Amino acid sequence: MGTGTYSPAWPHGELTPFLEELWYVMGTNRVHHAGVDLQTSRTMLVVRDGERLTLVNTVRLDDDGLRALDALGTVRDVVRLGAFHGRDDPFYRERYGARLWAAPGSAHVDGSVEDQALVERGELPIAGARAILFQSARHPEAALLLERAGGVLVTCDAVQSWASVDRFFSAATGATFEAAGLIRPAHVPNTWLEACAPDASDFERLLALPFRHLVSAHGAPLLDDAHERLTEDVRQTFASR
Repeated sequence: MGTGTYSPAWPHGELTPFLEELWYVMGTNRVHHAGVDLQTSRTMLVVRDGERLTLVNTVRLDDDGLRALDALGTVRDVVRLGAFHGRDDPFYRERYGARLWAAPGSAHVDGSVEDQALVERGELPIAGARAILFQSARHPEAALLLERAGGVLVTCDAVQSWASVDRFFSAATGATFEAAGLIRPAHVPNTWLEACAPDASDFERLLALPFRHLVSAHGAPLLDDAHERLTEDVRQTFASR
């Protein structure tokens, strides 16, 4: 994928610190799905270890955003957690020479392969982190547990966390998502369930982990009571299936 074919830098917010050596930025996501144009938000996590930066669930930044990113450290790694994300990974791989980590079987938009596979109990670019794979999902999906600040669970599509319709949604998509019950913190969305058909056991494995906070690719970070909220959502979700 050449420079002229990267996904554009759509409107986004600022890099915002929120826990020790963690930043997030929310931006725009536009897709055409089932004959409908959708515009939602998506969230990138930046993790700093010394001077090394790891980007999780990438969102392409504009020039001002890239200058702010470079002021934090040096981007060395990109982690892709979801099968339906990754459109901005090639931009960061080429700009920084970053290694790409992804769940085995992930198909990348530029036809490349990941540099490193995400493996449970395997190597990761983030100190004090572990990967959790959704073993029963039809499409590759993973989560991370960061062992800091009481535990930070990092997810992509399997657990979303829109507490409200934010400014990066279009009005039409926001109304549609609210009506569909998708605007909820720490939520397992039926859209991902229908696409990936996971077993409840994958979520039981997540809930066995010690975490207080959640950072999803969709929504702002949920602090302090993420485990309790996700526990209740999983209970409701799988009780009705």
